[in-house]
Amino acid sequence: MLYTSAFVTMFVANLATVASFTLFFLFPLFIANHGGDPQDIGIIMGTFALASAFCRPWISDMIDRLGRKKSYTIGCLLLTLMPLFYLFFNGPLNHFYPALLAVRVLHGIGTAICFTTVFTYMGDIIPRERLNEGLGMFGVSGLIGLAIGPSLGEYVLKHAGFSSFFLTSAALALLGLLAQLPLKDTTGTTTEGGALNFFALLTQRKHQLVAILAALFGVGQAAVGNFVAPLAEARTLPHIFLFYTAYAIAAVAVRFAGGRLADRLGERRLLPWALLITGSGLMVLAWITSDPGLALAGALCGGGHGLLFPSLNSLAIRNEPFHLRGKITGIFTGGIDFGIFFGSFLLGRIGDVAGMSALFAVASAALLIGLPIYRHQRTHIV
Repeated sequence: MLYTSAFVTMFVANLATVASFTLFFLFPLFIANHGGDPQDIGIIMGTFALASAFCRPWISDMIDRLGRKKSYTIGCLLLTLMPLFYLFFNGPLNHFYPALLAVRVLHGIGTAICFTTVFTYMGDIIPRERLNEGLGMFGVSGLIGLAIGPSLGEYVLKHAGFSSFFLTSAALALLGLLAQLPLKDTTGTTTEGGALNFFALLTQRKHQLVAILAALFGVGQAAVGNFVAPLAEARTLPHIFLFYTAYAIAAVAVRFAGGRLADRLGERRLLPWALLITGSGLMVLAWITSDPGLALAGALCGGGHGLLFPSLNSLAIRNEPFHLRGKITGIFTGGIDFGIFFGSFLLGRIGDVAGMSALFAVASAALLIGLPIYRHQRTHIV
């Protein structure tokens, strides 16, 4: 059975935690409000992803050794506590720059724990023959959270300011923490972790390909998460939520329409289309000048995400043993975070030097580069 009580409970918990950290898609506005430029945005947002990516080998091992449930609880606690520390940052950015970076590191680690653990947990409980459908439908929780987070964040900022913004993020994470407390851990969790470590798994071609494609996807996510709000503000597009709402609706529609189809066709056939659609959406962002264009870009990026994330996730864990899934999911999610980290710095620099159009054009190219890489490497995957 796919839609169990554990599935539904973790669906709710993940929705809340995703909404909590996607509020921070609007955090560049806080940075700019305190005197930061696009390069500062890239550094500060990229630090979050840097911490998330580089702690992944140890987090992945913790998940396989400590268990999925305990690990997720630790991640939720961090996501609940860290937004409260932003309340203490006032005045010019350079007055609290180092402290802000430290908070971003811990916030990134908490997100990494939640993100890696939840997909490891779901990979354990979803029947193998419905893996694409199950991961895709579970991913709807994150997409709803993605729609709620920035929209709610924008409303709170306009009506109550940044202090309420940070408190809202903490409250959402607390909801996720409380929702998952009744769950039991997945059966089969081992305290031995397995003979292969994170870095040994990375020597295998399948996991190398997953890591590369995940990193390219992460570059696109850096553009979506860090620079859509500044783009809309620079081009006097007042309704930033249109992008994220269209993104979420398109991604959810793809999951509902194509979940079982993905299991019939297989993730390998869908991946090229996913890369192409996502890259096209980012290219549209390079040239938009209106709210309808913002919504169109969101729909394309979201539709591509709706295909790409579950397809890559399924490719990563299919036919893999239980005691290695935490590490394998860590490679997949860590690849995304590394791409977000690298993309945040690179795109921030490009935006500072060449402008927003060039920034989103480069992000689009990152996804499209994935097409020849995938075609060359897929024949080597067992």
